[in-house]
Amino acid sequence: MITRDLDAFLARAGDSAPDFGPATARAAFLVAPDGFARAGESAADNRYMAGAAEFDPGLALRQHRALHVALSRQLPTVCFAGDPDTPDALFPNNVFATARADVRSAAPFPPRLVVGRMRHPVRQREAGRGDIRGWFRDVAGYAERDLSTQPHPCELTGALVVDRSSGLGYCGLSERCDAAGAALMHAAFGLRATLVFDLAPGEYHTNVVLAVLAGRAVLACADGFADRAVAGAIAGLYPHAALLSAAERDAFAGNAIALTAGTVSMSATAARALRPETVRMLETAGFVTCQVDLSAIEAGGGSLRCCVAEVF
Repeated sequence: MITRDLDAFLARAGDSAPDFGPATARAAFLVAPDGFARAGESAADNRYMAGAAEFDPGLALRQHRALHVALSRQLPTVCFAGDPDTPDALFPNNVFATARADVRSAAPFPPRLVVGRMRHPVRQREAGRGDIRGWFRDVAGYAERDLSTQPHPCELTGALVVDRSSGLGYCGLSERCDAAGAALMHAAFGLRATLVFDLAPGEYHTNVVLAVLAGRAVLACADGFADRAVAGAIAGLYPHAALLSAAERDAFAGNAIALTAGTVSMSATAARALRPETVRMLETAGFVTCQVDLSAIEAGGGSLRCCVAEVF
């Protein structure tokens, strides 16, 4: 099921047991911020991006290395080299994602690499990287679902937040993902049900305003949804949830990720912005917060979750 009908989705989601697959990834990969600079095309629809004078490539490289070290303490994490011709490549989760093997459906498939269709040409170049595709194909043995050559934008786990344990997707539409792109991603990930909704004007990616953490907790900023009720309905599906303030959202608190069952990772900027009630929710849900200073990287309009491509 892929639908805009909130009631129909909630009914389907309520019947979905957490047996679709592992709630967290078995590995992750990053792309180094070599050539990190302000990409004018990306800035056109990313209000979180700073001005060119605020970019510090050297500091971004050092912070990214610290991120690699921090994540490697949680799960196997590899880092591919960057490319000055692709200054946004340090946010690979928009371009590359993985789907677990599915042997139960009518159309079973092996583990697969999904390659997304980016809106802007400067980011479309990232999809052509032979090293990342080759690593998954020749080293990891993944099949490939290539969406990069079709015309509909579908910026993968930037636009689509996935609850991997229950097979549920939450896809916010914006310039970075249209309805046809949402349907393509729903099929590529083999999801049970995907809710499609509009993001609020000025929001470019769902994963800035929504995070599903290890299948049991949610961070959601209602201001980021065109219909605030959608955020509340999603939060109501989980035993632990916090509705973020606009200040928490602007500090990238919604751009968090659970890479293990007991850890939620976010930037130091995000962690400092958390209200006491948000901290309590995360603690009650059984999470320890891992924070990394990504202030230089956040000038690029994304934060920790944007830097992480999960391997399932």
